[in-house]
Amino acid sequence: WGMGEVAIGIFASLVLSTFIGALIVGIAGWSSDDIPIWGMALLQLPLWGGYVGAVVIAGRLRGNGVIEDFGVRQRWIDVPVGLVLGIVTQLLVLPLIYIPILWALGSDSDELSRPARELSERADSTVGWILFGLIVGVGAPVVEELFYRGLFLRSLRKAGLASTWCVVISAVVFAAIHFQPLQFPGLLVFGLLAGTLVARTGRLGPAVWAHIGFN
Repeated sequence: WGMGEVAIGIFASLVLSTFIGALIVGIAGWSSDDIPIWGMALLQLPLWGGYVGAVVIAGRLRGNGVIEDFGVRQRWIDVPVGLVLGIVTQLLVLPLIYIPILWALGSDSDELSRPARELSERADSTVGWILFGLIVGVGAPVVEELFYRGLFLRSLRKAGLASTWCVVISAVVFAAIHFQPLQFPGLLVFGLLAGTLVARTGRLGPAVWAHIGFN
């Protein structure tokens, strides 16, 4: 396994989320503004399916297993360390980074937080908030870390790149694939943090918990 599976995962996630997502929205008769939170959860499944499918193909069919090949392990220390680093990055580091960026663009923090705010506003009940938490706090961190810091970063290392370049490249692609230009710097910073944690420890545990804290 290697960069071929990475390409398959990215391509499949984009194609599946685009076409299956459009099919679901069309059948349900939703507009972009009235998709309920459970609908947003449903629309994540094709995207995540592409990522997870590529990881399974690589690990189970062409490797020694997902856990062994991609460092799906954690220690108890990963929980507090990851959560603290993720929260500190979100609440302290990102505001410092965005002060000059927002000033230069003539924008403000409301525009920066708009995607997250629009998603949270769809959670209008207890069940809705549970789904919101599962999407943002569980699903996205686990799936994205498994693909970007598991398969992708390790594929770059197998290709012979230095560890630093593996972290940087995987972080750039991770940030770019969200297709949110204003959020790109913040996502890049987090990607560098998560990649560094995985490169230093050899485990996905710290990065997953940092992603949970960050989100």
